[in-house]
Amino acid sequence: MPGLTLGLKRLTAAALTVRDLPKIDIVLLSHAHFDHFDMRTLHRFDRSTTVITARRTSDLLRWKRFREVSELHWNEIKSVTTFAGKIDIIAFRVKHWGARKRRDTYRGYNGYVLERNNHRIIFGGDTALSDSFSELRASGPVDLAIMSIGAYKPWIHSHCTPEQAVQMANEAGAHFIMPVHHQTFHLSFEDFGEPIARFQAALHKTPERIALREIGETFVLP
Repeated sequence: MPGLTLGLKRLTAAALTVRDLPKIDIVLLSHAHFDHFDMRTLHRFDRSTTVITARRTSDLLRWKRFREVSELHWNEIKSVTTFAGKIDIIAFRVKHWGARKRRDTYRGYNGYVLERNNHRIIFGGDTALSDSFSELRASGPVDLAIMSIGAYKPWIHSHCTPEQAVQMANEAGAHFIMPVHHQTFHLSFEDFGEPIARFQAALHKTPERIALREIGETFVLP
């Protein structure tokens, strides 16, 4: 709202401010929920930024005047040229829902695969347990899977548990796994530190696969 922000209190400060960020070439929006599609944050990005979003969500950005906003349906591909070269972005099916308010249930929701120079990164967005990740394995190895691990209690039909996040990343053939969607907002009833503790326990035999453990840490893909 003009001059006023309403919503859940952030529990952990952002690791970086907008001023700390380099120029952002691409923003991926998985769905229109307020914790993933924040208008004040998007307003701070340079107009030259390319935005990739889910189907029937670009109308929410009509006043932002980005250089390019592209909606992707599942299995559609968008190629974006950046200073580092061309990146192919493929939308894929996940198990979630996309309404921003109560009645706009027509809005879509995506996971994404990013491909460049034979390297692949999965951004799973929000998803419950889904067989769609196993389908990604056929296209080649995955260097990193960015997986949501929180907000599953009691929302198990739209958010996976940490163990399920590891299962889906394994089914996709991911080498490293980066846990996200935890310790930021109080969205559900599990304890604050439960998702990351369960995530680490699920990978106790191969802890070297964990890309990050805490907000603010840095991970460099080999």
